[in-house]
Amino acid sequence: MDQFPTTEAALSALRAIAAEYGREIKVSHDIGADQTSRRSAAGIGVTTDPDGSLPHEAYVELGGSPRVSVRLYPEDDALITVEGIECPDVPRDDVPAFLRSLFEGLAHVKARRFPPGYFLIVPLPGDRTHREFMPMISLTPWLSSRVR
Repeated sequence: MDQFPTTEAALSALRAIAAEYGREIKVSHDIGADQTSRRSAAGIGVTTDPDGSLPHEAYVELGGSPRVSVRLYPEDDALITVEGIECPDVPRDDVPAFLRSLFEGLAHVKARRFPPGYFLIVPLPGDRTHREFMPMISLTPWLSSRVR
């Protein structure tokens, strides 16, 4: 069973994390098939899914360093952007753990010599990691300070 079955449940967890780490949080909501980003084919004036439900998508910006934003999709996944690096397809249930890894300093950047490049490595529960390739040019001061 999903830990965060709805977008609103995930938002509650994100608000708690923001309070725990003393971060400002801004949330914007897109509700309805005609408003959410993945339902552009819904048609004009169509607001519900075929099952009659209203899809709910939210965009969250968290203040402080690192710069983090989260787009929660109705399909139980999220796009997390860390210092301009997009981490797509993060399961919604992993979003709080992902953010805790960032804010507690567990996330790091791994350098590769050949071919040259970097990876953002974010530890998740259960000995899992989220790994995202980063071009060399995208290293911000926060990302540079995490290179191993």
